Amino acid sequence: MTRLMICTLAFAAAVAMASPASAKDARKDPEQIGNRDVGKGMNFYSLEDEIALGRQLASQVERQAKMVDDPVISEYVNRIGQNLARNSDVRVPVTIKVVDDPQVNAFALPGGFVFVHTGLLLKADSEAEVAGVLAHELAHVAARHGTRQASRGQIANLASIPLIFMGGWGGYAARQAAGLAVPLTFLKYSRNFEREADLLGLQYLYKAGYDPAAMVDFFEKLEAMERDKPGTMAELFRSHPVTSERLKNTQKDIQELLRGQPQYVVTTSEFNQVRERLRQMVARRKSGPNGESAPVLRRTGQGPVTAEVSGTGGQGEPAQDERPTLRRQTSSGGL
Repeated sequence: MTRLMICTLAFAAAVAMASPASAKDARKDPEQIGNRDVGKGMNFYSLEDEIALGRQLASQVERQAKMVDDPVISEYVNRIGQNLARNSDVRVPVTIKVVDDPQVNAFALPGGFVFVHTGLLLKADSEAEVAGVLAHELAHVAARHGTRQASRGQIANLASIPLIFMGGWGGYAARQAAGLAVPLTFLKYSRNFEREADLLGLQYLYKAGYDPAAMVDFFEKLEAMERDKPGTMAELFRSHPVTSERLKNTQKDIQELLRGQPQYVVTTSEFNQVRERLRQMVARRKSGPNGESAPVLRRTGQGPVTAEVSGTGGQGEPAQDERPTLRRQTSSGGL
């Protein structure tokens, strides 16, 4: 009888170790990235169906929105996204394109199709901030939030609804004109899905070597922007704000889930070059009737103090290389 009790207890312990609680813990472990299924749950769409749906929606976006065809800008943003995808749980090919729109926004469609507005690229002060937004969007893709939510019946017509990071895109009016409008309430993602995207995206950002605090920095920047100048954000974003609760949760996750690293990538010289290229593109559009453009001003970054890791050129001038700017950590504990 005693031996039977011991065997029973051992079996119960093994079951407990394999319980859903363990699976839930894996979702909070950056070391498990790529070896966990974060997209499981009720879903009536196969991955193949999801990719096909996303491709159809992406074509619709590209027909209605103005896309950036500058190969330097497009390749740079796509490269950041592909690096993040390699350090994520995404199980589908990822396609990232840039929308020529001044609103600060980015969104993901089911099946791995992600779009970033030029307004977001111009508002960011570092490559890590851009990567933080892309990581959040890739988390939506990895967790299959679009088709999971559709399967739950929370969205009436998925064929006209992208996953939104900061609410809407510049072509929303065009969708209305095309008869694709849906109630704004269908564009709000559940708190649980947004929280999960924040949690997973933060880990992808960290795993790719970027400073995870950049995600918090950008959230705070967006809040300050809308507070100081209402109307700056996309209309739909104001119906789904970046809450202080999400900021606090992200800060908590950084402290509890991520091990401090000696250094993180904060930005690169290429980011500054691409942002300047974008500014010049905008300036050309605003040129006067005689084709004379207004002066283009370069703003200095206002982020935290960082340690520049770069060589020097002749006569003590910095070399124009592509080495990243790194933030050094002095402690070995959590961030």
